[in-house]
Amino acid sequence: MEEVTGAQLIAEALKAQKVEYMFGIVGVPVIEVAMAAQAEGIRYLGMRNEQAACYAASAIGYLTGRPGACLVVSGPGLIHALGGMANANSNCWPLVVIGGSSDQNQETSGAFQEFPQVEACRLYSKFSARPSSLEAIPSIIEKAVRTSMFGRPGACYVDIPGDMVNAKVERKDVRVVSCCPPPPVSLAYPGAIIDALSVLRAAKRPLVVIGKGAAYGRAEASLRDLVEVGGLPFLPTPMGKGVLPDEHPNCVAAARSRALLHADVILLFGARLNWILHFGLPPRFNPHVKIIQVDLCAEEMGNNVRPAAALLGDVNGIVTQLLEQITKEGWKYPSNTEWWSSLKEKMAANAKTSQALALQAVEPMNYYTLFHHMAQLLPPDCIIVSEGANTMDIGRTMLPNSLPRHRLDAGTFGTMGVGLGFAMAAAALERGQGTGQRVVCVEGDSAFGFSGMEVETMCRYKLAVVIIVVNNNGIYSGVDPETWSEMAKMGDLTTIAPPVTLLPEARYDEVMRAFGGQGFLVRTVEELHSALQASLSYWEGPSLINVLIDPASDRKQQEFPWLTRSHL
Repeated sequence: MEEVTGAQLIAEALKAQKVEYMFGIVGVPVIEVAMAAQAEGIRYLGMRNEQAACYAASAIGYLTGRPGACLVVSGPGLIHALGGMANANSNCWPLVVIGGSSDQNQETSGAFQEFPQVEACRLYSKFSARPSSLEAIPSIIEKAVRTSMFGRPGACYVDIPGDMVNAKVERKDVRVVSCCPPPPVSLAYPGAIIDALSVLRAAKRPLVVIGKGAAYGRAEASLRDLVEVGGLPFLPTPMGKGVLPDEHPNCVAAARSRALLHADVILLFGARLNWILHFGLPPRFNPHVKIIQVDLCAEEMGNNVRPAAALLGDVNGIVTQLLEQITKEGWKYPSNTEWWSSLKEKMAANAKTSQALALQAVEPMNYYTLFHHMAQLLPPDCIIVSEGANTMDIGRTMLPNSLPRHRLDAGTFGTMGVGLGFAMAAAALERGQGTGQRVVCVEGDSAFGFSGMEVETMCRYKLAVVIIVVNNNGIYSGVDPETWSEMAKMGDLTTIAPPVTLLPEARYDEVMRAFGGQGFLVRTVEELHSALQASLSYWEGPSLINVLIDPASDRKQQEFPWLTRSHL
């Protein structure tokens, strides 16, 4: 009779559930699991930090709709991955974490790296379980994959005791579990569609808000038709960018504050009224705004603002329902309204202000000059990964996205350190699919430091990622080398240096070169053009462009702060 090990059963079960990518860090007791996964044809990328591995696996889930797997060792390894699980849950991205744990017969005895892993993961996941036997592994894996995708997507955890990994069972005793189907598609109640359109028809200042849920739900084609047939202005959330192109004539992102403040009816597609949308409350929103909320999670309906119409179900299906009804009725919001004029006026004024900052011929560069020239050189179909404070916020307004799921950033959880993991996932997926699309990872120097050692991983696997470190010598802002030198003369820097400062003009480019990738130090616009063109033409591995900008560079004056502190 044929015998199979626990490691083989895990790998076979993941492959049967169409899990194609695994990221992790191996050690006792999961080395054999990674080897078995490779034997099954699953692509395994060994990382340098469990958080980055978890971020990468979750990004695979977002980009493909099928979870990536994250493999970690027991105790500290699993604990390090909890940040990635929390981020996946907050973003609503499917993810399956496989964690080794202490041998079952050593529980409560002080075993090596013993930790209550199943219990701990319940706080960070939709599903957390340990197979009761080897025979149960395929069923548990199937449930984890299915649960990660069905309903509101999120993280799931499967615990594998060390003594299960190499233990054997006869194959005939293991029940074959087929691949779980795609998530079921549910539509809104037809009466709710009629109610929603009644609210929309009465709007004087309508606005469509497109969130990353619409990107995940592949609603780009139906949303484009709805916006164009209905003549509606739209505003993307940060990762909703690209569901419809930023350059679309109905996009009012450049008038974000005015659009949110004065809209009287908002159609909310795959976005939540959380901090990113300022909870839907004054002072950022009209106190009398009517919300038409589209979400696949019933519990989300009415969070912070009671909707005038609640449409529960699949975002793409519901957009199609709305479009069919609008087409049937022949309704369209007029293009010559005062609302459209007001939005276009504000967009033009904001564009003029940003352009003036972008065209300043100063050295070192400011954020706006840097992003202005980057936007001219980046391919329109590139995937942009972005994180940092001003780096992410200003880049969101100046680096356009024309395609869905082509922007990944700190997301709902506001997590720093996600960038390199996200970029590696996108690059690995690009290599597997052969799309020819470039992955550009735009990092603040502080954000880069969270997972900077992953550049070795990129070099090891020859992942063609272009990293641009926007280096202002600090967190939010830094100091120039001369000021740093003067502070050092004054005494102990731990009592003198502002907490936001980092080492001025740190040579992150040399770190990349140390591992065999391309590294460039950039101070001028001309050097930026040269480095970026060289990096974009290089497919043999990663490149890092270390751009030294003015440490005092900041965002242009904002009408409202990005993070609204509202008393709920």
